[in-house]
Amino acid sequence: MTEPSPKRTLLTCALPYANGDIHLGHMVEHVLADIHVRFLRMTGAEVVFLCASDAHGSPIELKARELGQDPADMVARYNRAHHADLERFGVHYDEFYTTHSEETRKHSYAIFEGARAGGLIYTQDVEGFFSEVDQRFLPDRWIRGTCPRCGALDQYGDSCEVCGSTYRPTDLLDPRSAISGDEPVLRTSKHYFLRISDRQEFLRGWVNTPEHMPAATRGFVNEWLEAGLRDWDISRDAPYFGFLIPGETDKYFYVWLDAPVGYIGTTEKWCNDHGRRVEDYWRSADTRIVHVIGKDIVPFHTLFWPAMLDAAGYNLPSRVQVHGFLTVNGEKMSKSRGTFINARVFAEHVDPQYLRFYFASKLRSEPDDLDMHLGTWGDPDDPASLDASKSELVERVNAELVNKIANLASRVIKFVREKLDGRVGALPPESAEVARRFESSTKPAIAAAYASFDLATALRGVVEVSEAGNAYLQGAAPWKLAATEPERARSIAALGASYVAVIAGLVKPVVPEWAARVERALGVEPLAWDAIGFHFENRPLGDPAADIRIDRMDPEKVKSVVLASRAGLERKGAPTSTAKAAATPSPKTKERAMETEKSTEAAGGEAARVAPLVDAEITIDEFSKVDLRVGLVKNASLVEGADKLLRLEIDLGEGRLRNIFAGIRKHYAPETLVGRRVVVVANLAPRKMKWGVSEGMVLAATDLASPKGAERVLVLEVDGEPATGSTIK
Repeated sequence: MTEPSPKRTLLTCALPYANGDIHLGHMVEHVLADIHVRFLRMTGAEVVFLCASDAHGSPIELKARELGQDPADMVARYNRAHHADLERFGVHYDEFYTTHSEETRKHSYAIFEGARAGGLIYTQDVEGFFSEVDQRFLPDRWIRGTCPRCGALDQYGDSCEVCGSTYRPTDLLDPRSAISGDEPVLRTSKHYFLRISDRQEFLRGWVNTPEHMPAATRGFVNEWLEAGLRDWDISRDAPYFGFLIPGETDKYFYVWLDAPVGYIGTTEKWCNDHGRRVEDYWRSADTRIVHVIGKDIVPFHTLFWPAMLDAAGYNLPSRVQVHGFLTVNGEKMSKSRGTFINARVFAEHVDPQYLRFYFASKLRSEPDDLDMHLGTWGDPDDPASLDASKSELVERVNAELVNKIANLASRVIKFVREKLDGRVGALPPESAEVARRFESSTKPAIAAAYASFDLATALRGVVEVSEAGNAYLQGAAPWKLAATEPERARSIAALGASYVAVIAGLVKPVVPEWAARVERALGVEPLAWDAIGFHFENRPLGDPAADIRIDRMDPEKVKSVVLASRAGLERKGAPTSTAKAAATPSPKTKERAMETEKSTEAAGGEAARVAPLVDAEITIDEFSKVDLRVGLVKNASLVEGADKLLRLEIDLGEGRLRNIFAGIRKHYAPETLVGRRVVVVANLAPRKMKWGVSEGMVLAATDLASPKGAERVLVLEVDGEPATGSTIK
């Protein structure tokens, strides 16, 4: 990507969904975008930086229903929380709005009518899943089942979180209602479609313009184009939290139609508040539009969104910058291990600028996944055993930000104040060559890296400048000359202070608060990009009260983040197990699994060498007789006279509590089970025991990795917070 053009830039991030808190996975994107915006503004570019809460769709309705709140009220609450969390990390949007707005509705209608006028909208009767228990058509996210592409269990009705495929809900195998758990039936309803198949060649040309997206992303999108685009269903049946389609009373826009239109609606809100015109940003050739998104939503932003914008005469994106996923210690963030970390929790324990620096040190232009290494665990199931002293997060922050960048500033400014009366002299002769190399090579390379979202390369350049500054200061040793050759010491200090000013300017997009403190300490105006250079000489320093220190990152703070994340999960009564309820595999799924197994055996893989775990097989018909339900443990107590039993009182959504005896007394204290959602065999015949009647069975697993004779027994728990009595298939 080339240097940014002199035209104004409108930059947006993907809109965080307003049904949960901002976590560190979100922060990758927002930090990446904020650093890029800060760099552009340092170059003098006119930039408007916008975001909003994604407020519509069935997941919003589901969450609001779970919380017993009005969807609009819940969205407003999360909107305030999201904005506050982003501000904690120095991510400052010019406008942080919501898609549930009149501005977004107006532009959604304009895009829809523009597409309809161009012959790109048509209606067609569509079979959809209707729940006779819920008495409604089920939106995509109200259906769970088996992915028709890869066979992954318990996936949403529109996309697979395992293989990334998208599909129609009717393609889903073994579907069930996410609300009641019943098996839905097919009914017909009128739906609206965007004839995106007619825009295939237009999209091919746009996608294959190199500056529009990273190379890896372009390759991925071309696979979609080569497979042929299917027309896009853009409507959903009532009830639905969203915008009514013009002229309809019970048909709503699918959330992915109006969600990106939120970029335009938010622009109009900002324009109205600042005396500007939205047309100057979305219908003018003088504006460069940049979207920063994660790779999970690439098809919507690189195919559907450009097709919609073009149909209605709006500007198309100049760049869709894509980043990868965040993993922790090489794995997906885990609630049970405390590595699913909310941004607010991190900021309560660790200085947010450390995270900004760390993310910047790893983010590049291509959408590679970013792994945050927190340390090693002695016991994988015990976050308290985390040893964060060797964490890459801690080591990189301390080695580069603290020891190299901040330390140089502290050494120079402290020396000048204490030994040279707070004033530096003329630059020494050797500064000319330093300045020449910087202006001709280092500075342009760092600028190009920032402009192309290659933050890792930009920050590597900053660290190299700080290494050179530290090496110069160490070799010149002005502290040895302060008493005998004070003017030579002042001259050396001038180059040292110039290094400090240069480094503060170069790293300013990444750690702006620290850079601002250095500017005050040096007594210079806020540094613009053109002003960064080796020319700090013959002048006094600035505010002596400006604190330019950066404390070393304490590994114990990392441990406290992990422990607080897990404790926060337990306070909510959420499960601490990663086990998920899964659907019964269909014959198609079993065939796919058998094909995978055969491939593994042919390759001589591990599966071919592992002995089977089961003694005898059962048929699907036999298994279907078992009625598994989600049960909430309301009470648990010891059973007097029984060494192995606990008495559990479990809510299965029947209006009463079931009494179940479980042989887990040696493995669980009663109070630790209360509030957990467990798997219950609900149709097991009641069993009369000397202590009472047991009305079911709670499922548990014996850990094969535990020592023989001291096996651990682990109660199976259900991921998320499904309603009590939900069917497990």
